[in-house]
Amino acid sequence: MNQMRAALYDSYGPPEVLYEGEVPVPEVGPGQVLVRVHATTVNGGELSGRAGKVRLVTGFRFPQRVGIDYAGEIAAVGPGVEGWREGDRVWGFMGRSFGSAAEYVAVRPRQFSLAPRNLTPVEAVSLLAGGTTSITGLRDKARLSPGERLLVRGASGGVGSVAVQIGKLYGAHVTALAGATNLDFVRDLGADEVFDYRTTHPSALGGYDVVLDTVGTQHSAFRRLLAPGGRMVAVSFDLDRLLASLGYIMGSAVHGSRRVRFFSGNPRHELFAELARHAENGDVRPVVDTVHSLADIANAHRALEAGGVRGKHVIQLG
Repeated sequence: MNQMRAALYDSYGPPEVLYEGEVPVPEVGPGQVLVRVHATTVNGGELSGRAGKVRLVTGFRFPQRVGIDYAGEIAAVGPGVEGWREGDRVWGFMGRSFGSAAEYVAVRPRQFSLAPRNLTPVEAVSLLAGGTTSITGLRDKARLSPGERLLVRGASGGVGSVAVQIGKLYGAHVTALAGATNLDFVRDLGADEVFDYRTTHPSALGGYDVVLDTVGTQHSAFRRLLAPGGRMVAVSFDLDRLLASLGYIMGSAVHGSRRVRFFSGNPRHELFAELARHAENGDVRPVVDTVHSLADIANAHRALEAGGVRGKHVIQLG
């Protein structure tokens, strides 16, 4: 076994540049384990990377890979790794690189934890990006408290759909912004109030203690909804106005009483383990939009770009 299937692309462009190809199975170095991937998802950052919008970061060496999260089982344990064995069911992130849309990944123990025992790999992986982002954003960055008013933009998406659940878990009054066809969906996730983002102007929404923005546009309009001392957590930015968007976020992070906090998630073992406990306790539930095969990777990217997603587009392997 020296070759494996993986999603690849040889040039930047639309979803059509993606294809299923073969690459070498990664070697397991000291301090690493080899994970047999059963499922991964499509995330917004991958769309930007594949389209070439951040090519100064992703570079110009091809073929390039996609996929940042995974759920699967340990296939081999490298030298120096203790406490893990073949067959352990795990879930986690690649870290700062792409490549989990493949049959195997080589990762370090800090990059995964045991997967939730009550979920299939497809169900589990749908929670990873949204769950870790929501816990970091709402608990660590915004310090959301019980009784506070939380607004979630993009509430039906991969991050937003879990953020609604995490917000309710933390005792907040949750208002959700989503498309008209998804209002009942986000209400069923626990949102106290739901609004169609296409027909609701920000000024009509009232005031909030915390705004979680997964969309990346109109930061100033939504920042104005914050009560004094309010916090806005931006987990996305406007790639069509990249410098202006980043400049606004950086400036508002240090000036004024209504701060904007931005972070780029790189979760570790402890956060994966905490999210697994929440899943096993029934605090959060999986949000799978559509399950695709690896060969269908281009259609999965195309579907996410089309919008209107409910949860995650999952890639199932094996």
